[in-house]
Amino acid sequence: MCILKTTFHRPFAILICSPFVICAIALLSILYGTKDISAMTVWNSISQFDANNIDHQIIRTSRIPRAAAVILVGAFLAVAGAVMQGITRNYLASPSLMGVNDGSAFVITIALVFFPGLPNYQMILLSMVGSCIGAGLVFGFGSIIRNGLSPVRLAIIGTVIGTFLSSIATAIAMYFQVSQTVSSWYNTKVHMVDADMLLLSIPFGLLGLFLAILAARAITISSLGEDIAVGLGQKTKAIRLISMFAVVCLTGTAVALVGKIAFVGLVIPHITRFIVGVDYRYIIPCSAVLGAFFLSLCDLIGRYVNFPYETPIGVVTALIGVPFFLFLIRKFGGEQRG
Repeated sequence: MCILKTTFHRPFAILICSPFVICAIALLSILYGTKDISAMTVWNSISQFDANNIDHQIIRTSRIPRAAAVILVGAFLAVAGAVMQGITRNYLASPSLMGVNDGSAFVITIALVFFPGLPNYQMILLSMVGSCIGAGLVFGFGSIIRNGLSPVRLAIIGTVIGTFLSSIATAIAMYFQVSQTVSSWYNTKVHMVDADMLLLSIPFGLLGLFLAILAARAITISSLGEDIAVGLGQKTKAIRLISMFAVVCLTGTAVALVGKIAFVGLVIPHITRFIVGVDYRYIIPCSAVLGAFFLSLCDLIGRYVNFPYETPIGVVTALIGVPFFLFLIRKFGGEQRG
């Protein structure tokens, strides 16, 4: 009873405490960087904005959008990973390993080359289409290869297809001489977040979060296995469709906003599951806040690893994610979760 009680209270402790920690990290991110700015200047830039003040411009057009984008993207990718792991019962499922990120970046590359000047909302929609294409290719090939849907083999297929899409996109970008523009989507661009894109991405991301939370109870049942879910009367195909649409919304929005960031959707759901248990009604909201905390912290670390030069945030997440990935393979082997 004591264990159950502790587990029951952990999600609420995370949901109550994490926002304060996230806000503290975001404030540090706004205050400190290549140029330190005082808290009073930050407040004045919000309450009494002066367009002729360089510090105010830096805060309003760069640091605040960056801090907000990192929080949102961390939450979106963590929830997307949690949903994918629950629906597929694959402990290695994540947007970065299953071709979802690469599909988004690939379609964005095509759009930049052949349809330059598209409005932001169309870029987000195209990024979501790319997510569908990437995931469809990976799971499609996995379904026709013997044992292709096992965790390790699916991760290998996802890596191969992701590399293929990235290579094609890079070749197209180099041929049409837009490689510098395209590289920001493959190497992340948290330092140059578009404020208009940020505002436009929020409804798409919130839609994905809403669908994920709406399907949380059904995802918990699905994670127990196909036979159990069907035996309990669950419409498994409908739940998968809703869940994957949530993943597409979340991942497509994240990639359109800051580019590809790996391992957030792999690491955070496992940590969350270890803390709060296997109920996705708790895993999904807690993954959101822990993902926001994790990526905000990685962004802050990236600024000071090689100060005054910035280390790309993707490098910081990889330093944590790659060992975690190897640990999961060693612990669980190649078998699907039961």
